[in-house]
Amino acid sequence: MAEPTPPMPPPPPPPPPPGAGGGGAPGYPVAVEFERGDEVANWRPLVNWLLAIPQLIVANALRSVEQVLGLLSLFFVLFTRRVPDSIVTFRVMAYRYQWRVMTFFLFMREEYPPFSFALTAEDDAIDAARLSIEPPGEMDRWKPLYKWFLAIPHVLVLAVLSVAAFFALIGAFLAVLFTGRFPRGIRDFVVGTARWGARVNAYVFFLTDVYPPFSLT
Repeated sequence: MAEPTPPMPPPPPPPPPPGAGGGGAPGYPVAVEFERGDEVANWRPLVNWLLAIPQLIVANALRSVEQVLGLLSLFFVLFTRRVPDSIVTFRVMAYRYQWRVMTFFLFMREEYPPFSFALTAEDDAIDAARLSIEPPGEMDRWKPLYKWFLAIPHVLVLAVLSVAAFFALIGAFLAVLFTGRFPRGIRDFVVGTARWGARVNAYVFFLTDVYPPFSLT
């Protein structure tokens, strides 16, 4: 007597659509993250801004140099279609430095940001606040002339998000003051807004030709 044929296994589920699973913008060349627990000492909102002054001075100096290099990047793209790697890595380092200082200034952390000037496009992973931008390689010669126009919808959305983030941070200030915890939802929103802004900034100012997604993630 022949043995019964075992039933066929069910077919595998269809693959998720692109961007599913919370990735938001998989593979986008600008990454901004902040990985840390929620605990922040109650007194930190009162003093972090003061302790951050030396770092803010350094960050503003780096920003001034970065803006000059950003202007030079415009001409490099127009005439050579490439931005030199040394300029790219310095600008990414300046953005990364500013992001780390900002997370401390906004009392999202207790750890003092490092005085790190590693000229790498990929984050060196020595801090909870991380920022990486993939080198753009060869770029479209004419995009610098009209990117700013294409980014207008993003600028309008970011204006609204920035106002919302300001009021959210007021709530976070009170929450940390009385509970010693930075609310995770507020933190995710603030980080998402910063991520969105960094992507738009990189697009408009010649660090990527990839149009940024309308996404906080």
